[in-house]
Amino acid sequence: MRLLYNPPMDETFLQDRTPVSLLRLLAAVLYDFLLLFTLLFFASFLVVVPLEIHPGHELYGLYQAYLLGLAFIFYAWCWTHGGQTLGMRTWRFKVVNTDGSALGWRTALVRFAMAVISWIPLGLGYFWILFDAQSRSWHDIVSGTRLVRL
Repeated sequence: MRLLYNPPMDETFLQDRTPVSLLRLLAAVLYDFLLLFTLLFFASFLVVVPLEIHPGHELYGLYQAYLLGLAFIFYAWCWTHGGQTLGMRTWRFKVVNTDGSALGWRTALVRFAMAVISWIPLGLGYFWILFDAQSRSWHDIVSGTRLVRL
């Protein structure tokens, strides 16, 4: 498996497509974060209160995996069913494969994992769209996806 999946862009699909700006992307990320935070808050309430989970608890690691899994399901389901989260819909763009086709679950998993990694160096993976000739973030480059404005 190659680390970077960078298939050729389908020029007919990309014609007349304006790249998604960093500001638009970050606005959608913030919007989705608020929605995801609410989802994770209620999902946590269902588990933490009855089981009294806290840092150091024997189930704390499993609880963290549960939250990460819910976050993945939230994003992956949106990306594989229409290519848009609520934030992306609000800011009028979607994620597609480089040929314009819809994402599958495997691509969504790669994109999600790399998006998490993109935040680690102070969000550099997201800010990469300012330097990439095709305005792609690290998770777009690695997963072979593209954000397109609608």
